[in-house]
Amino acid sequence: MEADVLARLRLVAAALEAKKAYHILALDVSERTSIADAFVICSAGSQRQAHAVADEIDRTLAAHGAHALAVEGYGQAGWILLDYGDLIVHIFLEERREFYALERLWGDAPEITALLRVPGP
Repeated sequence: MEADVLARLRLVAAALEAKKAYHILALDVSERTSIADAFVICSAGSQRQAHAVADEIDRTLAAHGAHALAVEGYGQAGWILLDYGDLIVHIFLEERREFYALERLWGDAPEITALLRVPGP
């Protein structure tokens, strides 16, 4: 994984910690798909918190010159996807996270959560 992706992952981890997201999981998907190098999956306790987490990530990365290519699900906030090209962040309400089970879908991808110094699932 490239150093700039890892640096952005650490910025995302700091934003997640600041807004108290939980069950944080980071996966290296670079060998499994061409759509991104890394996924970050996290949970939020409410729609308001999901919005706050998404806004904090966007603010933090924008301050370092990275801007989202796409944002999906912000209006519903059950699953917000922030696409930064080589880094995709998934913010879930817990029931949506359980339903879509991205951890199982991408279960063969190496976990890189420990590199971010955040608590995992």
